[in-house]
Amino acid sequence: MSGGAFELSGERVRLTRFTDADITDDYIGWLNDPEVTRFSNQRFVRHDRDSCARYLASFEGTPSLFLSVRRRDDGRAIGTMTAYISDHHGTADVGILIGDRSCWGRGYGQDAWNTLLDWLLGERGLRKVTAGTLAVNQPMIRLAERSGMRLEGHRAKQEIVDGQPVDILYFARFADD
Repeated sequence: MSGGAFELSGERVRLTRFTDADITDDYIGWLNDPEVTRFSNQRFVRHDRDSCARYLASFEGTPSLFLSVRRRDDGRAIGTMTAYISDHHGTADVGILIGDRSCWGRGYGQDAWNTLLDWLLGERGLRKVTAGTLAVNQPMIRLAERSGMRLEGHRAKQEIVDGQPVDILYFARFADD
């Protein structure tokens, strides 16, 4: 899936391949915003154009996807998604970051999530999609559950958030669900 045009359309968002042109000051700002990355291990890293370019390059030559989440109405980039795909196993592990805080709680993330999962499990032909999140990340838990994902397991007290050990929850949805 590396290279070439790629676009998926949901009701409210378009998902396009993330490119060098998407490494903007806004994007770098999202990655360095402690509120945006509060539940992500990105909170431990200071990002710049070079670190972002290296991350983008890590997708080249792989079946995995790094996508820009854009509003359909005005084309504005509001976040990113990843799908780490294993064709050998027919699986993908998916992540999302809605970096534009003005779009939080407005359904953009859910639309992006549903659009990508439906494509991965449908047209792309994968058998299973997974995602993990911290047990304190209630918006992500709701997003996963509303997309038809089910809790598959957890790692007790795996990471530290605000000085406290927190479980990681693992969700999954199968193509035949």
